[in-house]
Amino acid sequence: MNFRETLKVNGKGHLEIGGMDTVEIAEKFGTPLYVFDEDYIRKMIRVYKDTIEREYDGNGLVLYASKAFSCEAVYAIARQEEIGVDVVSGGELYTALKAGFSLKKAYMHGNNKLFRELEFAIENGIGNIVVDSFREADIIEEIAGSKGIKQNVLIRINPGVEAHTHAFIQTARTDSKFGFSISDGSAEELILHILNKKNIVLKGYHCHIGSQIFEKRSFELAAHKVMDFSAKIKRTLGFEAAELNMGGGFGVWYNDEDPRFKPADYAEYLTVLIKAIKEKALEHGLKLPYLLIEPGRSIIGEAGITLYTVGAIKDIKGVKKYVAVDGGMFDNPRYALYQSKYSVLLANKANEACTDKVTVAGKCCESGDIIAVDVPLPTAKEGDIMAVLTTGAYNYSMASNYNRNFVPAAVLVKDGRADYIIKPQNYEDIVRNDCIPERLKK
Repeated sequence: MNFRETLKVNGKGHLEIGGMDTVEIAEKFGTPLYVFDEDYIRKMIRVYKDTIEREYDGNGLVLYASKAFSCEAVYAIARQEEIGVDVVSGGELYTALKAGFSLKKAYMHGNNKLFRELEFAIENGIGNIVVDSFREADIIEEIAGSKGIKQNVLIRINPGVEAHTHAFIQTARTDSKFGFSISDGSAEELILHILNKKNIVLKGYHCHIGSQIFEKRSFELAAHKVMDFSAKIKRTLGFEAAELNMGGGFGVWYNDEDPRFKPADYAEYLTVLIKAIKEKALEHGLKLPYLLIEPGRSIIGEAGITLYTVGAIKDIKGVKKYVAVDGGMFDNPRYALYQSKYSVLLANKANEACTDKVTVAGKCCESGDIIAVDVPLPTAKEGDIMAVLTTGAYNYSMASNYNRNFVPAAVLVKDGRADYIIKPQNYEDIVRNDCIPERLKK
């Protein structure tokens, strides 16, 4: 059973990642534990980079979508691979700076960026800010003017393309909190608002239609609509976009209900998008814009797994069998939020036949603390090591200290060696910011 080149079952019948036995990883670092495959991360980055180079004459930049998984080590990889990043908070900006990443290659997103975040970004030379409100444009103008800076921006537009994905992660519907519609005149109003600013330079448009998308047609249609809009604005306002950011949203495999893509499939998706841009540029007599894309989940999602240790097992005869682990919704809330499905296996019994159907439960004091429902497994025993696949994106990012549990540590594996990229928490970390007012000390 091989999942990909660096995630496979070894001769011991154990799951292996990055050339290292996951059972040995669990013994060395403890569980629950996030584990990331460095070679796969770099491989996926290069798929997108190489496609832009080959299909678009290198006239573009890959931006890693930080929200999928943000830590200093990931920004260090992005720096070494010479790509950019997109960030959505002051915390992500600060983390990138701490990793030595140049913010000239950073684009900042968010529908309600705070004044202090915008000020911090502009002070530190943010490459571009994606404007998502009239108020935000006014704030950027104020900050940039006070510092004698001309700040580059894009505006987020909404093409009205509904990707076939979960309703919570569709971001280009007409009722989305993100962006300005190209059909009701609101995007054009924002363009005029910004073009009248002295300290803002409008570079172009940003569009992101959603996440976990498997249909090429969705990206193609979005590109057509954005390029048509760009041509309209050139005709009516005399502004031609120099940059076009088409966002991310490429889907990944979580279980066998999803397509299992190879890296070449992602190159094909991007090629379809590029072709659509070229066709429309030729049709409208537009210059080819500098192309930006923002893959996050497709770079980091399948690169990550989570290891747990099996604890209590509760077999309710004729009803359900629960296998509890030492993690839960505090390290992976996606089932509780979206009913997301995962592939699960026992890392120390990866070659054994699946004879049971179980629900994997966490240790939180919540009935909804579930990681997976009705998954096939070999007979599990206390102490077995469980692996949940494709947890690299939106697991650590959305983790919490709920019930005052520890957010798990994370390690990066390459060529049979694992190193911490996020250290383990301890009890002192849990109470570090607690304060007791004097009146309660009596």
